[in-house]
Amino acid sequence: MTKGPKNDRLAKYQSMRDFTRTAEPAGDGKVRSKGNRFVVQRHRARRRHYDVRLEIDGVLVSWAVPKGPTLDPKARRMAVHVEDHPIEYADFEGVIPAGEYGGGDVIVWDRGTWEPVDTDDPLKAIENGNLHFNLYGEKLHGLFVLIRPRRAESEKDQWFLLHKQDEYAEPGWDAEDHPKSVKTGRTNDEVAANPDALWRSDLPAAEAEVRMGTQQWEPPTEDEMAALEDLGAKGTWELAGRTLNLTNLDKVLVPGRDGEDPLTKRDLIRYYTLVAPVMLPYLAGRPLNTHRFPNGTDKPGFWHKEVPGHAPEWLKRWHHEQAEAGDVQYYLVPDSLPAMAWLANYGAIELHAWTSRVPDVEKPTWALFDIDPGPETSFDDLLVLARLHRTALQHLGLEGRAKVTGQRGIQVWVPVEPRYTFAETRAWTETVSKTIGRAVPDLVSWKWTKDKRKGLARLDYTQNVVNKTLVAPYSVRPQPGAPVSVPIEWDELDDPELTPDRWTVRTLFDRLKSTGDPFAALLGIQQRLPNL
Repeated sequence: MTKGPKNDRLAKYQSMRDFTRTAEPAGDGKVRSKGNRFVVQRHRARRRHYDVRLEIDGVLVSWAVPKGPTLDPKARRMAVHVEDHPIEYADFEGVIPAGEYGGGDVIVWDRGTWEPVDTDDPLKAIENGNLHFNLYGEKLHGLFVLIRPRRAESEKDQWFLLHKQDEYAEPGWDAEDHPKSVKTGRTNDEVAANPDALWRSDLPAAEAEVRMGTQQWEPPTEDEMAALEDLGAKGTWELAGRTLNLTNLDKVLVPGRDGEDPLTKRDLIRYYTLVAPVMLPYLAGRPLNTHRFPNGTDKPGFWHKEVPGHAPEWLKRWHHEQAEAGDVQYYLVPDSLPAMAWLANYGAIELHAWTSRVPDVEKPTWALFDIDPGPETSFDDLLVLARLHRTALQHLGLEGRAKVTGQRGIQVWVPVEPRYTFAETRAWTETVSKTIGRAVPDLVSWKWTKDKRKGLARLDYTQNVVNKTLVAPYSVRPQPGAPVSVPIEWDELDDPELTPDRWTVRTLFDRLKSTGDPFAALLGIQQRLPNL
């Protein structure tokens, strides 16, 4: 092993894989080293083995251990020194396609940090065939040794992995007695049956993860939220392992209503951090458009899509390769609590996610109905139109839910299988909308501009287009009191207290505690649209 450039050290890894097919990360150099991490991945390929990986000099130096590491000091485990892997591989848990090198399922069996012992140059120690190191993991602890008894004559570099006699030693300890992932708590069987994510290695590593199921996010801790409150007008905040530089925390962004205090930037950051575990399922994996008001809603806001150059490297981005010169090239794809807090600090009050996911942004996963009231539309009229959408979906055998917009309207969201083009989804929603409109012609106008609608509502199916968006569930709206766009159950259309802007950043959490998230029932549903 040499200390050559990282890309050179990954050449063997890259030469052994077809990244148009495998879900593994290619290692494009965009991910920066976080220090001395280690990961052990239980990998069921042609033969089951455990991949022990130590982060050194920007890559994961790796050994395949057929029987897995052990805490038993009397056991010697054969370990085959394999090609270095890219840093981003440390979090990979999923399936490598059959027929590809290493095809099979992978879980993050253990992870943590490590430190070399009796050397300041672990690469040189590996070159010499003897590395002592401490592991600080969730399963593995204590002093380990990787030793190469002699130079192998074959390509395979044969080593032994041992655990020394120390306070963590445990006779008879077997990795197979501890089969679950420390990342998700699942076994290889469970990951193989339903992988949470795939990696698109033909994309840059920062964009490669494609969520396949419904991810869950842990809420912020009480200590993290207390630290936010303790900051002055600006400062650094540690959240979920990320450092955020927060500014102008006491700046007023949104005026109050009904005698309430105005909303400050600190309030906005608090809201988006706390609501993130509920809101992120509707944002993760999707490019984001934001409505920013960095100087508050008393000043004109503006739409912002391009990720700014000063944004931290850990923010997930998507490169819109089909964008023309002068159009937005890189979109933010929110995937964490720190990303939500960063957006709030950036003055992004209103969040609009695409209805399609990366990388296949031409196939929507939602069909949208936007009930857009006119100046003469009463809320009772709006409710009539929403109930007609409920009836139409019941008749068609489709699951969907309504959402109040936080301003004046109501939307209906229907999850669909990502097999349709936007043109197909738009044509389908247009047919449904016009059928509903014919039932109540005195409430609906199909004129394009508001000044020609004579105050009537419009059933807007035109949002079913790539990069056209509706406000995301639980997004704040730039109105006094900071109302929120909130999903509702169908029977709440009959609640006499319902209004489109009923819930605000200050009342939303009581709502979630009592009612939960009505849209959660739609997550993971993939429906085919019936012929009309």
